[in-house]
Amino acid sequence: MAVGWRVWCVPAVAALALALLFVACRFPSASAFRRKEMVLSEKVSQLMDWTSKRAVIRMNGDKFRRFVKASPKNYSVIVMFTALEPHRQCLVCRQADEEFHILANSWRYSNAFTNKIFFAMVDFDDGSDVFQMLNMNSAPTFMNFPAKGKPKQSDTYELQVRGFSAEQIARWIADRTDVNIRIIRPANYAGPLMLGLLLAVIGGLVYLRRSNLDFLFNKTGWAFAALCFVLAMTSGQMWNHIRGPPYAHKNPHTGQVNYIHGSSQAQFVAETHIVLLFNGAVTLGIVLLCEAITSHMDIGKRKLMCAVGIVLVVVFFSWMLSVFKSKYHGYPYSFLMN
Repeated sequence: MAVGWRVWCVPAVAALALALLFVACRFPSASAFRRKEMVLSEKVSQLMDWTSKRAVIRMNGDKFRRFVKASPKNYSVIVMFTALEPHRQCLVCRQADEEFHILANSWRYSNAFTNKIFFAMVDFDDGSDVFQMLNMNSAPTFMNFPAKGKPKQSDTYELQVRGFSAEQIARWIADRTDVNIRIIRPANYAGPLMLGLLLAVIGGLVYLRRSNLDFLFNKTGWAFAALCFVLAMTSGQMWNHIRGPPYAHKNPHTGQVNYIHGSSQAQFVAETHIVLLFNGAVTLGIVLLCEAITSHMDIGKRKLMCAVGIVLVVVFFSWMLSVFKSKYHGYPYSFLMN
């Protein structure tokens, strides 16, 4: 009977030992848990200390790996990868840096500020190894490194689609972290001053010409003003005002500058200026053709106006069509130029 009990007991003890070993491996000891909490507390304290001095924490490769990539971590980090050194000649990086600091300062001085989200930046000249580790070849780029898990595709901000205004980045952060940031911009009196100056000039002109206000009924003047407004709106200036896109895009590695965005869902500020120029040239060509037909000038000047008008319409419309084709891939038509 004793032998049978021992035969039954030995496997039971072995199973119990394996179970205890599994539990010990599955659940860390209290000392390991305390050590993990201590490391996390030190990291959060250090980040809070840096944030109290500067809203955007500047990181190199070592700091990035320790505070952003390594565990333990119960906070999210919004990182801007950029190239601000003068020899990089990245104008867009400087513009994006200004908006990113406005965003970070708005969070830093917000009543809802917590230690659940931090803002950091990695400059290419300070952390080129980070760029290589993330296979990143363009700047500026914004990424969200969540508290748990690895960044997903949606954790990379679509800069060329949304633009880099602080308000747009704040909306993206709200989608990724559920943290809502109310943007507080420094007071800017340039707009009111320019409006006041414009009103003063108009008022001065009206006062000086108060005895003869026929110029207010000048059809040519009003037509020119309306044409300028239409050209500005059709070239995409309102989209720029709402989205705040970069002026152009420069690859920090190759130095190549793109003034035309390759997608139909976005544009650069330089692109709107180019489109404005093309539309203006086509409009001028049409006006010259109309004047050549209706004018009472001598035949030689009318022929010259007609020739110049035809050249303007043909050349700039062809360029306009080539820009359209470069953005809408697969568009089959072209004229003179591809």
